[in-house]
Amino acid sequence: MLQYHIPPALFELYPGYLRGLVICRGVTNGDSPPELTALLRQAEQALRDTLTLEALPAHPVIAAWREAYRRFGAKPSEFRSSLEAMARRVLHGQELPSINTLVDIGNYLSISRLLPVGGHAIDHLTSDLELRLADGSESFTPFGGTEVEHPEPGEIIFVEGSQVLTRRWTWRQANHTLTLPETTAIIFNLDGLPPVGLEEVERAADETAELVKRFCGGRSRFEVLSIKNPQVLLEP
Repeated sequence: MLQYHIPPALFELYPGYLRGLVICRGVTNGDSPPELTALLRQAEQALRDTLTLEALPAHPVIAAWREAYRRFGAKPSEFRSSLEAMARRVLHGQELPSINTLVDIGNYLSISRLLPVGGHAIDHLTSDLELRLADGSESFTPFGGTEVEHPEPGEIIFVEGSQVLTRRWTWRQANHTLTLPETTAIIFNLDGLPPVGLEEVERAADETAELVKRFCGGRSRFEVLSIKNPQVLLEP
């Protein structure tokens, strides 16, 4: 049975870090219904009403991710976390495109909760999943590209075996495990760095499972990876 693992060394480098996992199977994906698109637009407007582009870098959650990126050698002004990149787009007055229901659920949660939420299709996994430091030999084919890249040694990467699914922790996703209309199984990663704690990650996980059930059906379960629980089994 496949496993999902985070080495204890990573938790030691980033004290208090948590990764919530919402594992959903038997879902039906497709175009987002108007009700979900409306939720996404409401979340965008709520963010604009409470935060400015100028104030974004100093927001406690954004600042925590900027510092985390600095610590593994990624300049935050050059490599922005998915959360900051998405928030900046919204604060520039742009609407996030509606991709499909599962992707839009993740984007809605990211904006409404200011929490990095990444979805990966797991219909056809063949190797264990792991969030770890790169040694530089791993392979990454970015979304929309065909040229294979290799991460920098020491970069934080999310992998299936030696195949990189996301570079620089929450920065850019690969073609591999993209969430497509035909996806029937998905894992949502919900990342919490202090000041975000377990209670906030759990609330976000509850809402994730609720939205998936409401719009896509299927069944979901929640796990949290931490220094005390660095590994879980991925049920078939």
